[in-house]
Formats: sequence, C-alpha cells, structure tokens
Amino acid sequence: MMQAMIFAAGLGTRLKPLTDTMPKAMVPVAGEPLIKRVVMKLKEAGAERIVVNVHHFAGQITSYLAANDNFGTDIRISDETDMLLDTGGGLKKAMPLFDNTKPVLIHNVDILSNVSLKEFYDANRQYGATLLVSKRKTKRYLLFDSEMRLVGWKNTETGEVRSPYRNLSAEDCRMYAFSGIHIISPHTASLMQDMPDKFGIMDFYLSCCDKTVIHGCCKEDLMLMDVGKAETLKDAETFLNRIENKE
Repeated sequence: MMQAMIFAAGLGTRLKPLTDTMPKAMVPVAGEPLIKRVVMKLKEAGAERIVVNVHHFAGQITSYLAANDNFGTDIRISDETDMLLDTGGGLKKAMPLFDNTKPVLIHNVDILSNVSLKEFYDANRQYGATLLVSKRKTKRYLLFDSEMRLVGWKNTETGEVRSPYRNLSAEDCRMYAFSGIHIISPHTASLMQDMPDKFGIMDFYLSCCDKTVIHGCCKEDLMLMDVGKAETLKDAETFLNRIENKE
C-alpha cells in the first residue's frame, strides 16, 4: 500500500493576485484545480491514503474534496489554520495520520511531472529518504557523494555551503536540483521529534543526512514544471499536453 502527503498549505504568494481569493491548491490548470491533478496522479499510482495539509483558505480545499467524495480515496486533512508550519513542521504534524510502518511519498501541490510515482515509490523504499532530483539550473543545489547520498547544500549565488560534514568540498560533489517529490521512511520520520514545530523539510534532511541515508534519484528523462508562480502557470497547459503525449 502506498501512502502519500500533498503539501497544500502554502500561501502561494508567487501566484498573486489569484491567491488573494483562493489557495494555490485550487488554482486551475487546463480546467482542473492543482489539488485534483495531484490526487488523481497519486490515486493512479496506488495511493490508498492521502494526507493533505491546509492553511490558506483551508475551507475551499476541504469543501472541494468533500464535494467530490475525496475522488474515491482515503483523504485525511492535517489542519494548520492556526499556524503555518512550513514543509517539515507540516509533515511532522501529519505523521500520526499515517501507518507508521510504511514510507510516505510527499508531493508538492504545484508540481506537474511525467514521473511514474508507483515506480519511484517501489524502487526507493529501502532508503531513509529519497529525493527526486534533476539537472535543471537553479541557485540552490543539493550536494551528493559518488553513491548519490545527500551530504550537503550549496547556494551558488552566495557561495554558502551547508553540511553536517566538516570540511566538505562542494566541488567534489554531484549537484542536483530538488523536484518537490520525495519519500521518507518511518525511521527517518521519527527523527523529526527533536525538531521544532515549524521548520523546512530540507533543513531537516540536511541535519540528519549523516545519520540516515538520504538518497538522490535522478530521472534522466524527467519532465517537470513548478507551477507555483504566475509566469509558469500560463505555460502549464502546453506542458501537460507534452507529458501526456509522451506517456
């Protein structure tokens, strides 16, 4: 059984003015809200339980899911209306809603891709966590060793390097961009108990990558779009047509 979480609690500031009246998860792409697109992709991959965290215009998401009978899936809501907990804090709060014996696949609500989530989940359950990564250009890269184990992070604009390994040489590492799709094991999730209520998931992974294997998975034919900003939203329908024709 696959279980999954959709990060849908963000404020969606990059999608203003649309998100002045709706949550990012309800922004339509090719006629369907982003939340429906991710739920259906997870359902097709075999997800039997999906947790959705909510904060910004939370009622619009919960009402939409209820009105559509949760699209025939077991969807549970992790309510962050009192305080937005960031990605790591959101996952920590949601963990009691999952079966604590199985890994959780996590998917940002604003990501569209050609990834087979079932294949990704089935092939990477043995690691402490697995991050789907790509070679796209960015300012902030994850650093991996020769065996694709996470060892750090680098901002190429400022030169800042973060790592639990002292004297890490970023130049000797493999550099990849994070995709917003990842898997976390029950053991690694249990390490979040020492984290505060609010924290970023990448801060957590960087804090424990020397204690548990955080694996990087690079899909060579990856087609992925982050539609969390206005300038990419207008190209999303074309992108969907491309990945659907490829598949």
